[in-house]
Amino acid sequence: MSRSAHPAGPRHADVLTEGHYSAPAADLNVLDEKVWSRTVTRDADGGLTVGGIAVARLAEEFGTPAYFLDESDFRARCRAWADAFGPDADVFYAGKAFLSRAVVRWLKEEGLNLDVCSGGELTTALDAGMPAERIAFHGNNKTVAEIERAVEAGVGRIVLDSFQEIVRVAHTAQRHGVRQRVQIRVTVGVEAHTHEFIATAHEDQKFGIALADGQAAEAVRRALSLDGLELIGVHSHIGSQIFDMAGFEVSARRVVQLLAEVRDEHGVELPEIDLGGGLGIAYTSEDDPREPHEIAKALSDIVTRECEAAKLRTPRISVEPGRAIVGPTAFTLYEVGTIKPLEGLRTYVSVDGGMSDNIRTALYDAEYSVALVSRTSDAEPMLVRVVGKHCESGDIVVKDAFLPADLAPGDLIAVPATGAYCRSMASNYNHALRPPVVAVRDGEARVIVRRETEEDLLRLDVG
Repeated sequence: MSRSAHPAGPRHADVLTEGHYSAPAADLNVLDEKVWSRTVTRDADGGLTVGGIAVARLAEEFGTPAYFLDESDFRARCRAWADAFGPDADVFYAGKAFLSRAVVRWLKEEGLNLDVCSGGELTTALDAGMPAERIAFHGNNKTVAEIERAVEAGVGRIVLDSFQEIVRVAHTAQRHGVRQRVQIRVTVGVEAHTHEFIATAHEDQKFGIALADGQAAEAVRRALSLDGLELIGVHSHIGSQIFDMAGFEVSARRVVQLLAEVRDEHGVELPEIDLGGGLGIAYTSEDDPREPHEIAKALSDIVTRECEAAKLRTPRISVEPGRAIVGPTAFTLYEVGTIKPLEGLRTYVSVDGGMSDNIRTALYDAEYSVALVSRTSDAEPMLVRVVGKHCESGDIVVKDAFLPADLAPGDLIAVPATGAYCRSMASNYNHALRPPVVAVRDGEARVIVRRETEEDLLRLDVG
């Protein structure tokens, strides 16, 4: 592997005076446990290992870029969420974060339910053997065909997102001679402290039925009046990558108020409340996520307190962690290509992937960490911007980070916490081939989603 010298970019001492960046870790060879999966460590030669396998070996066998998913960590996080909420609550893994047949099997084995939001996700879930009654079906614009498939399969709940959907689901259920269990998704007017595009509980957005102006109360009236529906509860989701529980407290208070209004008007106490997901994870050392047992206690206390105040029986709680389970369990492995120092600014480090395998930096201004993982280095830190190989100036993987100044083409670097929304949002921009997902566990690695090939691209091109 080449170690040829190249002009280095600014060191940390030069940029700290500008006040824009955090200081690098005292030793760039030390891994921050918060942002890496639980079996990641460095071996005697300084290279990264996951599940007991060196990344250099993984790169040789599976190529780069590639996502490596720590199966033991994924399963452990599933168990932690299930244990934290216990038998009197329901944990639905949010499949949109990352879904494959292997993941569905793991969820089934670890006792979690599954939340899907498209016909494709539903097909994957059913094909992999997830019992239909353990599936919830979301989406703001479910097609007639998707609703038909969900009702035919017997999914455990459909989350109604509009007045039109209330009628569509009811008619479909009646045609099949069943009463479909449903929840109504309400927007509670809570502005989550997150990016505009992933805040989902304020009124000016596409999801749910607003509490404002009595719309949600009217949706309840209509759902209760239709023979094809069994209304089991209310659903609320306030956003994503949230660390502050205050938003959940306001949301729960407003949802419980709606439940009290339903009781007073209809004499019905709805038995369930779904508070959604959106709990944050550590992408950088500055992030401080809560543990599942802390989240479970906080949410349970909030709902219990609000129900006692409203003189309601405490409903069964559901939550929908996706990112919080799969996000920390995977990293993306890249090979370094072109290195371009910009005097007085930073060094641009180009890798063999980019926005086609991680669009979140461009889309949400998301922040990530990065580390040199094929070796250790005693070189001083340099400020870098890790960028991809696509024809876009916004093709940024890690906006600002520190890597050793002797970084060279051929080195392997890894970006942790890419298990959620990276492979699931991956694209073929510039006809890039989407990377594989490789599950690693106890010294063994296996592909669970294979790398795309040029034949795959051409197979769809029928011109």
